[in-house]
Amino acid sequence: MAGSLTREETAVAEGRRGGPLIVTEDVELLDDLLRLCAAAGAEPEVHHEPPGRRGGWEQAPMVLVGDDAAARCRGAARRRGVMLVGRDQDDPEVWRRAVEIGAEYVLRLPDSEGWLVDQIANAAEGVGRPALTVGVIGGRGGSGASTLACALAVSAARSGRRTILIDADPLGGGIDVLLGGERAEGMRWPDFAHSKGRLGGGALEDSLPALHGLRVLSWGREDEVAIAPQAVQAVLAAARRLGGVVVVDLPRRVDEGVAEALAQLDLGLLVVPGELRAVAAAKRVASTARMVLDDLRVVARGPYAAGLDERWVARAIGLPLVGELPVEPGLLATQDDGTPPGGNARSPLARFCAEFWEQVASAAGEPGPAPAPAGGGTP
Repeated sequence: MAGSLTREETAVAEGRRGGPLIVTEDVELLDDLLRLCAAAGAEPEVHHEPPGRRGGWEQAPMVLVGDDAAARCRGAARRRGVMLVGRDQDDPEVWRRAVEIGAEYVLRLPDSEGWLVDQIANAAEGVGRPALTVGVIGGRGGSGASTLACALAVSAARSGRRTILIDADPLGGGIDVLLGGERAEGMRWPDFAHSKGRLGGGALEDSLPALHGLRVLSWGREDEVAIAPQAVQAVLAAARRLGGVVVVDLPRRVDEGVAEALAQLDLGLLVVPGELRAVAAAKRVASTARMVLDDLRVVARGPYAAGLDERWVARAIGLPLVGELPVEPGLLATQDDGTPPGGNARSPLARFCAEFWEQVASAAGEPGPAPAPAGGGTP
């Protein structure tokens, strides 16, 4: 029974696929399988035999057949993703039954429970191209990294991409504030502090505040809560499985949790003001981040000290230059009016972000974003 489940070749459309088809009359086995589906965030369809309606067996993302139901499934169409599930570790007939129904795997519970939860979650979510994941780090305090992270996320969402913005800096004051969503309903980092193992991507997305066409994971207003590295890994992995874009606002220090976030980035942007002290500080930040992250690039920010420009800044740090972060007069005033960074599609910051996404999409062989609304503003 070698082989593995086939992954979908294309990215998943908005929304989740259905859960697995379960075929069994064994009440105890059914209880176990329903528990595993709940852990994977999937809602299964349960039958005592293969569904009579056309396509029910063939179209399910995966099929879990109990040992008791194998004989009733002999005539069902052959397809990928069929698994024969039971609890008897010493059943000599199990392999014959598996061949008869064309099962790809023979699973014995409870030994295979962890692996099966992962497969159920993959099938229910429809694993496709993972999200393009971009981290933003400040070369020094006050460099504008959080502002750029917000603008990138807002720009991506405006282009029609599925977008999640993740605040990985517990001391940053909460990135939801920049979006005007500090009172928005939804879960924050403290709610995931003890997460480990597998999180369902769809369940994560549904639980987060929705602001300006994207989902946001930020910090609560209470005292700082320590987030275990396993929780960071679980949350980032779930977000990436959804596809689209994930933007991560990162702190300048690198602890175990931040290292987990860095390890899941496709690329990082280091925002560096055009000052000698800022360049010196950014070099230290870059040296630490590059221990985990291979692709780190510079976004320079003026005004510049005498003799400096954006190319000098990038050369001094020894990293590729993405471009110069544009000066945007009145940015704070527009935020007071409820417009987030990058919310006005005609602003210099929004245009910078749109050009960045076009370049990244082109390099990755993805289609470019849809044109921005002619009137500007948030969607």
